[in-house]
Amino acid sequence: MTEPLLEIVNLSVQFATAAGTLRAVDGFDLAVRPGEIVGIVGESGSGKSVAMLALMGLLPWQARITADRLSFMGQDLRLLSGRRRRRLIGREMAMIFQDPMTSLNPCFKVGWQLIEGMKVHEGGSRRALRARAIELLRDVGIPSPEARLDAYPHQLSGGMSQRVMIAMAIACRPKLLIADEPTTALDVTIQAQILDLLAALQAEQGMSLVLITHDMGVVAETASRVIVQYAGQQMEGREVEALFADPRHPYTSALLEALPERARGDLLPTIPGLVPGVADRPDGCLFAPRCRFRQPVCDRVVPAFAADPHDPTPQRVRCHFPLHAGRPVPRADEVAA
Repeated sequence: MTEPLLEIVNLSVQFATAAGTLRAVDGFDLAVRPGEIVGIVGESGSGKSVAMLALMGLLPWQARITADRLSFMGQDLRLLSGRRRRRLIGREMAMIFQDPMTSLNPCFKVGWQLIEGMKVHEGGSRRALRARAIELLRDVGIPSPEARLDAYPHQLSGGMSQRVMIAMAIACRPKLLIADEPTTALDVTIQAQILDLLAALQAEQGMSLVLITHDMGVVAETASRVIVQYAGQQMEGREVEALFADPRHPYTSALLEALPERARGDLLPTIPGLVPGVADRPDGCLFAPRCRFRQPVCDRVVPAFAADPHDPTPQRVRCHFPLHAGRPVPRADEVAA
């Protein structure tokens, strides 16, 4: 099997708040192979963006980050100096952020912001860098790229600003691209264009792509493997086709049932309750208060993120009673207990 380009083992991120310690990410694992597209899906507050910001080194100093392994291209990111890490971030690993309207600096022209990163990481003459910037804007579908180089961010639409952000991210031909909700702030018609663009660029350049989203439909159309995140913990990790056909975790099942194309009747199903915060974090399974298959053990014991003994695939699920064909089946250890 191909060695993973990115490997994260037991990543945790905590923030100290007035109400107590907030565990934004709790035991996050991720392995991404070269050329693979992996989706990370979950509600707001699930920790999916925080996990990737921790990888990129973009969290504030108050964040307490720990990991058993944080490896990229065979290098342990935990041991790299700030200077060596900055050489890696932006060149071999890049990130597209949620809101393009606030991600671009309003004080500088688009061309300056696009060229600056290439100048730092790759160098080259001013003429060569400008030519490369024009080529990048053309590649991401921006009309009249020469004129757009001299535009300020406020002169661009949301969709065009996101295309500029994508151009900046792929400027140094990274091996890994992280797209954090790249379509959230855009119109529906533009969303499909941006997703098609990302898929085309990924296929053309052969880079790995981590797609963060709350939209299961986006995952179905784009990714080959998906991680379902809830309240900082991973609930399920499987191949996309298998997950959509027969989800193992009740949370995953509830997310899929809320898709409009799966609705039965006039009303869309909803998940009752809210994601737990600092003060109301359950002792057992974090999803138990909202779960329709809840059992007494779910309130007392934290389920392990482990392989389902009834599932022949090597994928994992965090549940005492994984679903099979929509019905809960206790693990072997639960039956023994």
